[in-house]
Amino acid sequence: MTFVQSTLQNINAGCEEPAVDIDFVRSRDPETVLTAFTASCDVLHVMAHGDHSVTPMFISSDGKVSISLEELGEAAADKGWGISTGAIIADGCKTGTGVWQKAVRDCLQGEVTYIGTSAIIGWHESGVFCSAFYGALFRNKGRGMTPAEQARDAAERAIKAYTLLTDKSCPYRVTTLKPSKRAQVLLA
Repeated sequence: MTFVQSTLQNINAGCEEPAVDIDFVRSRDPETVLTAFTASCDVLHVMAHGDHSVTPMFISSDGKVSISLEELGEAAADKGWGISTGAIIADGCKTGTGVWQKAVRDCLQGEVTYIGTSAIIGWHESGVFCSAFYGALFRNKGRGMTPAEQARDAAERAIKAYTLLTDKSCPYRVTTLKPSKRAQVLLA
């Protein structure tokens, strides 16, 4: 986690204009999380423990705060906002499952590249994948692709790099998500 945070802090260092707008969320404050989920950016990177036993939710490391995507979706809909980004990295355990994707679709304002995991992950998996992802993302930045297309390309390249570097199957999965009918009505 520290590696990912330091990488993200240095991405735009020395640039007059940011090369990419990344909202990195690892907060124990629900209002901060809601603000990040409803702000416009190129990449929304959420790092938390993932759970889906009752409903998809992010849980803080200390276990004191849990925020469900259903709650985020409802709060965003009440304000008429939703997730407006080219890509979402749900950097937590088993966040690439169908129940997570459905919950995220209820929070979307538009089409997004979604990157989640299919397994329980730790700092090593996250560090390897995220460093490859951001390296690939910035290498092809501005080459005639939308932010969502750039993120998809970077994720696919990072998955290959992960497999090459670790000799293991990559737990991260990439897909394109579109807003659900509920989101289309509530966030129109």
